[in-house]
Amino acid sequence: MTPRASERKPPADEPLGLDSDLGWALRVVSGAFRRTATSSVAALPGGPRGYLVLMAVVSGPPRSQLALAQQLTLNKTVMTYLLDDLEAEGLLTRQQDPVDRRARQVLITEKGTRALKEARERLSKAEAQLLADLDPAEQQQLRTLLERVARTAPQDGEDPEDCRLRG
Repeated sequence: MTPRASERKPPADEPLGLDSDLGWALRVVSGAFRRTATSSVAALPGGPRGYLVLMAVVSGPPRSQLALAQQLTLNKTVMTYLLDDLEAEGLLTRQQDPVDRRARQVLITEKGTRALKEARERLSKAEAQLLADLDPAEQQQLRTLLERVARTAPQDGEDPEDCRLRG
């Protein structure tokens, strides 16, 4: 039986320095990405959060405010204010759900689609700079692996044991 990754002991020849620590590497890359991404999407109401909302809205069938808040792990009140700001800018609209009149579906507008496209172009350039030391195959491999880990990683307040059931 193979031991869990958390139970694995590093081989005697594995370096134990800071640059071999996953937490350190994730923190450095995450910080660099956050700085680059924030400036790339600063023109959108809510900055990075606004960008994620627009991305979530275009990546599937219409969803309710609550479903978006849950998907993006945002507080419902924060989501409401964020949607208010995005709607005030004409980037999205909220309509009554035809199936459940108590719920409101969030839909992107033409202006929102254009703003998202521009933000994605700026973000792509920033990502290319961040990943410049990797060849295209390595960049794709990194994205694939991170997406796989993200799909099964615990969300706020979630039991890590439950995550494996999701993946």
